[in-house]
Amino acid sequence: MSSIYGANGAGKSNLVKSLSLFQSLVVNEEIPYELKDTQFKFKRKDNSEKQTFAIEFFQENIPFYYGIELIENIIMTEELYISGLGQSKDILLFERKTDIEEKTTIKFPDEFENDDKSVLLKDILLEEFVKPNEPVLKLLANRDNKFLKDSKKAFCWFNETLQIITPKSKPVALAHRIDKEKKFKKYAQDLMSSFNVGITSLKSEKKKIKEFFGEDNQDEVDNLIKKVEDSPKKMIGMRMTSGDELIVVKEGGEVWVKKLKIEHKSNQEKIMFDLDEESDGTIRLLDFVPAFQSVIKEAKVYIVDEIERSIHPLLIKELVRKFSEDTNTKGQLIFTTHESNLLDQELFRQDEIWFAEKDLNGITDLYSLSDFKEHKTIDIRKGYLNGRYGSIPFLGNLKDLKWHKYDSN
Repeated sequence: MSSIYGANGAGKSNLVKSLSLFQSLVVNEEIPYELKDTQFKFKRKDNSEKQTFAIEFFQENIPFYYGIELIENIIMTEELYISGLGQSKDILLFERKTDIEEKTTIKFPDEFENDDKSVLLKDILLEEFVKPNEPVLKLLANRDNKFLKDSKKAFCWFNETLQIITPKSKPVALAHRIDKEKKFKKYAQDLMSSFNVGITSLKSEKKKIKEFFGEDNQDEVDNLIKKVEDSPKKMIGMRMTSGDELIVVKEGGEVWVKKLKIEHKSNQEKIMFDLDEESDGTIRLLDFVPAFQSVIKEAKVYIVDEIERSIHPLLIKELVRKFSEDTNTKGQLIFTTHESNLLDQELFRQDEIWFAEKDLNGITDLYSLSDFKEHKTIDIRKGYLNGRYGSIPFLGNLKDLKWHKYDSN
């Protein structure tokens, strides 16, 4: 588990956005629009135009290093290694190069290059499938070749293991899961009830599509039914302007619409609420429910931006404590936060607390509390708020602001 602190504008969210763009680049096999024709704004004139994304990660207990270098929307370099973690030599899985004339070459380990079938596969890929502006990791992962099994595992990390939650993220098909998965429903109800926000039950309101949308919307109904029929899982999700998610799904030969309903109890009376009638904090907690369950029982990596958004400090601290102290937790939780109450050495090791700070050149630097070699009993929260570790807002000029000179009649 890791927490990342920093002042507003220090680059915490950019770290999360970079990981999200990197994931999109790999999984969707195309350079995201946000990366096209963008460069670091404060670069010096003698700097190269390249953008580099590189990450080291574990998948199925294998340490991987994967990196991509972009120049003018062309993938100039793409490489995958089994990492030696700085203790032994990295093992090449593939290295792809594209020159300025957009000609691509790929280098594989000797055992691949010495196998006739593998060499034939390589020639076919280079001639028909590899494009200068698309990564090849997914392409290689989808090939049935004994020498590409580790590439398949590495792609799985981007496609399945890495889960990114931003303040705008919403869980998918929550109403459907509440309807179909009894264990998940009980878990979600128990968790939300434990927060003491007045919730006693979660239910999925289920209606036939024509009943839900009415007879006057036949064209819209027919269009939705076609989308459901064409979808691989016979299910689609859609957001209402209120923020509620509707799940349209085909079950038992009928097309149904499912909507999450929340039961509250007051003076022994039980009342059903729509999601848009709940507080921002309650909605945020509901957004986290699938992630909280998944990180406990699955080997997933959850990156959460602003984990404390709309949630009380004591509540978020107890949630983090749950992950910290539960020895059965299989996943990893990494989050950005401003919540100083989480700076507690009973919850985190020193190498699990990170700070983001922007230097005079506009470059974000990330460093760990372990760099300061503090004693395990020190009050790191007090030290952080006093600026001992940097990474806090500079407030010196606020007292000099002469707001009233802008008063007018």
